Amino acid sequence: MKNKSFGSRLIAAPYIVWSVIFIVVPLIIMFYFALTNESGVFTLANLASIGKYKKAFGISVLYAAISTLITLLLAYPMAYFMTKLKVSSQRMLMMIVMIPMWMNFLIRTYSWITLLANTGIINTFLGKLGLGPYKLMYTPGAVILGMVYDFIPYMILPIYSVLSKLDKSLLEAAEDLGSNGFTKFKRVILPLSKPGIISGVTMVFVPSVSTFYISQKLGGNKTMLIGDVIEYFFNLGPTYYNVASAISLVLMVMILICLFVMNRFSDDDDGGVII
Repeated sequence: MKNKSFGSRLIAAPYIVWSVIFIVVPLIIMFYFALTNESGVFTLANLASIGKYKKAFGISVLYAAISTLITLLLAYPMAYFMTKLKVSSQRMLMMIVMIPMWMNFLIRTYSWITLLANTGIINTFLGKLGLGPYKLMYTPGAVILGMVYDFIPYMILPIYSVLSKLDKSLLEAAEDLGSNGFTKFKRVILPLSKPGIISGVTMVFVPSVSTFYISQKLGGNKTMLIGDVIEYFFNLGPTYYNVASAISLVLMVMILICLFVMNRFSDDDDGGVII
């Protein structure tokens, strides 16, 4: 048993070292800059100034919530449909869902510029129909569209994972008791798929609320999310590291609160969120 325990610790050692270097140490640095001034003296002035950026916080949460809701409405039927297919077809669709995740995030975002620009593919097609051109780029809709596209696989996969494991005998029992399709979905399928929904919502909302590249490329200067504010201050140089770290600290606390709330709604570890 001692040899097994030592072997387990030895295998886990690289992960522990990695976590300490790339997770714990950056968090300590962030806390230090957030709670000190340029001279390294302890201060709460950086946190007190967060109120200036409440609009960016609000817009970030709003856009993240909208994109998460849209993603859920699109991903759930897709995941449910996948479970009704043959195993080979399920694997094919799973491959299609995962292929965009293998591509570079920047390339995926840039592809929407080609589609949404005034001279892009969509407006060119509409022009041939005598419509447009419409302003599709640099709008809130473009930013939300980019979030939905980039993060929808993270919603589909956990929901599909839970739905594919549903006990078919429960569905048969519901039918034997006289449940129609809607009642069966409402009383059996939806409650049992809640862990996957909670996990998917978390995996989409967290990166959406902290994103910055999507808003820069698809929203232009008109859309300033909190991630853009943080990057802006870091790009200004070491003088502004303290303010940027304070904003990052508040954002991290907000995300942890969201994770805690999501975890409270999940009563099953299968596909749920664990803090």
